[in-house]
Amino acid sequence: MKVRDPILNRRTHRAGGFSLVEVTVGMAVVGTSAIALFSGFTSGFFTMQMARENLRATQIMLEKTETIRLYSWDQINTAGFIPTAFTAPYDPNSTNSGITYQGRMTITPCPLSTTFSNDMRAITVTLNWTTGSLNRSRSFTTYIARNGLQNYIY
Repeated sequence: MKVRDPILNRRTHRAGGFSLVEVTVGMAVVGTSAIALFSGFTSGFFTMQMARENLRATQIMLEKTETIRLYSWDQINTAGFIPTAFTAPYDPNSTNSGITYQGRMTITPCPLSTTFSNDMRAITVTLNWTTGSLNRSRSFTTYIARNGLQNYIY
């Protein structure tokens, strides 16, 4: 008949499971990892949304400046011919896009001090929009000349 050692039996029993402290620490590590993962997802989605909005703003500003380049010099200098304020949706194909860009165009004499500065205009397109509670704005400035691209078209 074999006699069992009570100390050896106790050690074997303790090695068979986890203590409450080990489980708590393990759950804390798993919880922290899960929070970091979801935080990374949220940050990534927000960054992508901001990049999409910036890209759309760039498209709107480019559209407005390229349209200006096709006007004649007299049309550009006629007061009220080119609207100074405009709105543009985030998604032109959707009736409910959520974001609306508020735009403003200003045409001013060229700030350059050269002999041909009277034959040039500075055009600035500014867009403002809101993402959640964050007010955002982008601006683009270009120049147009009396003897520019529009003379080749008309």
